[in-house]
Amino acid sequence: MSNAADNPKLDPRPGSNTEKDPDDWVSGDEPMTGAQASYRTTLCEEAKVEPPGSELTKAEASRLIDELKGRLGR
Repeated sequence: MSNAADNPKLDPRPGSNTEKDPDDWVSGDEPMTGAQASYRTTLCEEAKVEPPGSELTKAEASRLIDELKGRLGR
């Protein structure tokens, strides 16, 4: 019989998989998504900083969004 050590789906208190370091993303090297670009622009406007170029990867955009959210106290 399987237990939680063998199958994480059986763990009564599973860890969260909703947050993952962008360095560990399989698709982190792909171009940022349209949603990331839009949110980045909005946050840059609110933080009164110039948005970086549009050639960011998904991982880079995620890090920038996190940094801007931190600056804005979110």
